[in-house]
Amino acid sequence: MTTPLSTTLRTTPHPVTFDHLGKRFGAVEVLRDFNLQVAPGEFLVLLGESGSGKSTALRVFAGLETASAGRILIGERDVTNVLPKNRDIAMVFQSYALYPHKTVAENVAYPLDVRGVPKPRQQEQVLAVAKQVQLDGLLDRYPRQLSGGQRQRVALARAMVRRPSVFLMDEPLSNLDAKLRGHMRAELKHLQQQLGITTLYVTHDQVEAMTLAHRVALLDKGVLQQLDTPARIYNDPANLFVAGFIGSPPMNFLRGALSGGWLEGAGFRVPTPVTASASDAVLGIRPEDCRIAGPGEPQGGAVQGEIYAVELIGDHTLVTLHIGEHKLTVKGAKDFDQAIGRRVGVAFDPGAAFVFDGATGARMR
Repeated sequence: MTTPLSTTLRTTPHPVTFDHLGKRFGAVEVLRDFNLQVAPGEFLVLLGESGSGKSTALRVFAGLETASAGRILIGERDVTNVLPKNRDIAMVFQSYALYPHKTVAENVAYPLDVRGVPKPRQQEQVLAVAKQVQLDGLLDRYPRQLSGGQRQRVALARAMVRRPSVFLMDEPLSNLDAKLRGHMRAELKHLQQQLGITTLYVTHDQVEAMTLAHRVALLDKGVLQQLDTPARIYNDPANLFVAGFIGSPPMNFLRGALSGGWLEGAGFRVPTPVTASASDAVLGIRPEDCRIAGPGEPQGGAVQGEIYAVELIGDHTLVTLHIGEHKLTVKGAKDFDQAIGRRVGVAFDPGAAFVFDGATGARMR
């Protein structure tokens, strides 16, 4: 009886700890007091814009950069000052970094060859991991003979064959086209679940983060803004930055003065779930929580605006309106058909809105 491949390749998962990690390049503080605990076998995504510190955190973890402060632990082992080759990690880069003169089998086997694993054992492990990523029929080919998705799978197989304590992935799907990225996301998620290896994955793409992660760590300017499940980050953003970063299309924001449960600004006055007063406040409402008011419908707290753009997406239409100095997007029905420039009302449930302090970005509700 053959042992299932997922069992053959599965390894003991290890927890990961970033303990008050800091990183400076001269006077520039790239990572500030970064604290994070990753559970054994967890798929954690470090998400943020360029310059947020996410890739720096990964590179410090890998030993490619030196920490300026704090510690890194894999399990109970402090690896802060351990050489990269002795950290028991495997890294997959944005560039596939394959050896062009080696076959797929030789590329995958390279980490085992360096470790001096006997050839028969190498062949056994390479075949097992190749089957896992559907490369077993391509082992004699060279990288130039493969598609982008196939080359990415070779890079993954080369990392998997080592059976490391931790996988590190730095934007591994960025070079693929949109359709192939979608396919590879599903492949990655399935493989990680089967293998059970603790995985740190860096991306600027919120779709990758939301679809892959058990939890997402969202960074901005070297500071962790929120650490939570994708659902909670979307439905319960910690601050204005998180609310604006997560969501496609992004959350709508209306800025004005808050008083007595109403936010008033240039060209609008809308109800809010907050009764406090503030001279500078921001109301956030997601496009799917807005709707175009029907003909003759009582306007109540509806916002009035002119249609600026209409975009048919397929199963829905995105309607963008000018409201005073703001733009507001509504996710409408796929058969929406009204002319640009027409004035319409937009209604929403105040209970679905978020309110933030305009000066600090802190969540008020």
